[in-house]
Amino acid sequence: MKKEKKQSSLSQLLYYAGNHKYLMYASWILATISAFIALMPFYYIWLIIKEIVEVRPDFNNAVNIQTNGWYAVITSFLAYIIYIAGLMCSHKAAFRVQSNMRMEMMNHVMKLPMGYIESQGSGKILKIVSKSSAATETYIAHNLPDKAVSYATPIGLIAMMLFFDWRIGLICLIPALLAFLSMGSMMGKAMQDSMKEYQDSLETMSAEAVEYVRGIPVLKTFGQTIYSFKRFKTAIDKYEKWTIAYTISMTMPMVLFTTFSNGIFAAIVICAYVFGGNGVTDMLVFNILFYVIITPILTMTLMKVAYAGESQMIVMDALNRMHELLDVKPLSESDKPQEPADSSICMDNVSFKYPDATENAISNMSMIIKPGQHVAFVGPSGGGKTTIASLIARFWDVIEGSISIGGVNVKDISTKELMKHVSYVFQDSKLLKMSILDNVRLGKKDATEAEVMQALRDAQCMDIIEKFPDGIHTIIGTEGVFVSGGEAQRLSIARAFLKNAPILILDEATAFADPDNEQKVQQAFAKLSKDKTVIMIAHRLSTVVDVDCIYVLNNGQIQESGTHKELLAVGGIYSHMWNEYNKTIKWKVGKAS
Repeated sequence: MKKEKKQSSLSQLLYYAGNHKYLMYASWILATISAFIALMPFYYIWLIIKEIVEVRPDFNNAVNIQTNGWYAVITSFLAYIIYIAGLMCSHKAAFRVQSNMRMEMMNHVMKLPMGYIESQGSGKILKIVSKSSAATETYIAHNLPDKAVSYATPIGLIAMMLFFDWRIGLICLIPALLAFLSMGSMMGKAMQDSMKEYQDSLETMSAEAVEYVRGIPVLKTFGQTIYSFKRFKTAIDKYEKWTIAYTISMTMPMVLFTTFSNGIFAAIVICAYVFGGNGVTDMLVFNILFYVIITPILTMTLMKVAYAGESQMIVMDALNRMHELLDVKPLSESDKPQEPADSSICMDNVSFKYPDATENAISNMSMIIKPGQHVAFVGPSGGGKTTIASLIARFWDVIEGSISIGGVNVKDISTKELMKHVSYVFQDSKLLKMSILDNVRLGKKDATEAEVMQALRDAQCMDIIEKFPDGIHTIIGTEGVFVSGGEAQRLSIARAFLKNAPILILDEATAFADPDNEQKVQQAFAKLSKDKTVIMIAHRLSTVVDVDCIYVLNNGQIQESGTHKELLAVGGIYSHMWNEYNKTIKWKVGKAS
């Protein structure tokens, strides 16, 4: 169950706390009690000063100094212990809230379309899952108890200040009230919008910084400057412009808040001047001394309220970002799932448009791929090749028409069953930080080591295994153990061998392979493709000349289809692409004349 955005941030946090919400209540109660008790030491200190002043110069008559001193120590220690108990409650609740948030978000992410995850990027989703929940943990564990203290302390202070001398107390509260009003001008809806702009600009700048760092080798090679990365420079300029404008807008409210919150002591001086004009009494001196001791607590409390307000806005922004992720609709699951009869694929008048796009990526496309048939998608970039493959694997759902596998609409096949029927080998293979054995075993979680070894042999990976002392138990990505792009591709193909799905989709699978790796990858594909329905997406046309049918895609439409020989005979788009491709592979750098 997801909480509505209209609910307050506190209501949402209580929901995620579950039964641990009572620990949150307990932390507030304990923090409030500690705040009231924490004021008592100042009273006992005042009693000590009062007694010393009253008995001067015969200080031997000050018989209650030690007693009041111990009371001050005991109440200070008691307030500290109770506050620590409150923090223990709030921390336990905070950890549960963070855990529940992450579990709900990750459970939701697991149901989201693969296409959405790819389009957003794993880094952005990771930041939402990790950073947003971490922000709530700090807020619950520390800021909420401090917020309770910041509310309780002024109440206790006002009671004490009015009890000793209500005239001085009221005058001291005037700058505190003005400080509170100044702080209010820095909060509210406008500040929430500013906080979102800040987080957005910071996120954009961070993302562009990563891309810039990755491109540093290119910059060094061609002697370019940071301006070669226009988006990064634009992100920095936007962030700079926002921060300067925001700082300027907050200057006056912050100056007023700081002035008034620290001006409480000045109010005491005014009181001493006004009320002492007709003669200074001992009681006036005692009361002035009390306010000198106690008013710094009011200043500190106002500062805590200000920081608590800022933390609350950060949490609200984090919750909003979390809900943006939770509001993405997962793929629907059929109430009566069916199993495909074979590995045939049928696209019937399919249209698809990416979220936020203005035009269709695929329009009214139809095709039939028979069981065991090998087909290839070629054509200019942006023609729709990867989009079709993603729709077949149901990374996205079509907006019109239907896609069927084995005579069953992919929407009526359970996600688990669909993944059993389709293997997808990406051009940029991902290996996790675990052993080679566990990486390959992702294709079949209950596979034995013998089955994994056979898959590695079939994928031409034995040269990779043999160069590591720990063999298949070698951990990838740590302690300097890394593999090249081509080697990573072969290890991912071993997963596909282990999975042994009847439909195989190869998306530019040799794009990042060097010549030696490409040869081994092609050998692995030849064996892996046997008796399977294969869809190849390729720019290297030499890899598709032997397939049963080549589909030439452009602007989301099938422009041509047929075998390699048939398409060359037509003399259309494919023929032109073939001629250009042959020119590029025959081109060599000649000697200067």
